[in-house]
Amino acid sequence: MDHTESRPYHHQPETISDRIALAIVKFMRFFADAFFSGRYGHRAVVLETVAAVPGMVGGALQHLRSLRRMEDDDGWISTLLDEADNERMHLLTFVQIAKPSWFERVIIIIAQGVFYNLFFILYLLSSRIAHRIVGYLEEEAVYSYTEYLAGIDSGKYENVVAPQIAIDYWNLSQDARLRDVVLVVRDDEAKHRDVNHDFANQLQNA
Repeated sequence: MDHTESRPYHHQPETISDRIALAIVKFMRFFADAFFSGRYGHRAVVLETVAAVPGMVGGALQHLRSLRRMEDDDGWISTLLDEADNERMHLLTFVQIAKPSWFERVIIIIAQGVFYNLFFILYLLSSRIAHRIVGYLEEEAVYSYTEYLAGIDSGKYENVVAPQIAIDYWNLSQDARLRDVVLVVRDDEAKHRDVNHDFANQLQNA
């Protein structure tokens, strides 16, 4: 499988709002690093729960916008909803790998509730900034999964058997391992990164 989609990429901030979006993401990254301290499986469970929110919020609001304006959405709705469902599958996969504790499940509930409402309000105020933030979040996701791969390759993390749900979803071989899963998840995140930066660019140039 070709994994060129996961090439390192960073959208250079062009506006003040871009710089604010990047600062917000770096702030979130700082706390994620401090809380999980290299426990990438558990980190993935919590963060993928949050990552599945923007696509659902954006898809719903773009759907309502299309209805109000009585015009086509140019494929944004299906793209965003597919993104949300893809992130949900990431979560269901890593739940079987990391087996989150009750405390992490509580954190998930709180984080999802807070992030959903904040992102909903942000998308109403500026969908461009919202998509830019997601683009930067996905940049960090690609970076994090690259670190995870390095840990697997070095032996720091056990290259366990891939969950069957991942094998079925990504059509992996039956003898697939964790490394194979992380590779395809990283590819997904790279695609979401590019899509959201593109959406932000389209809104900026509209």
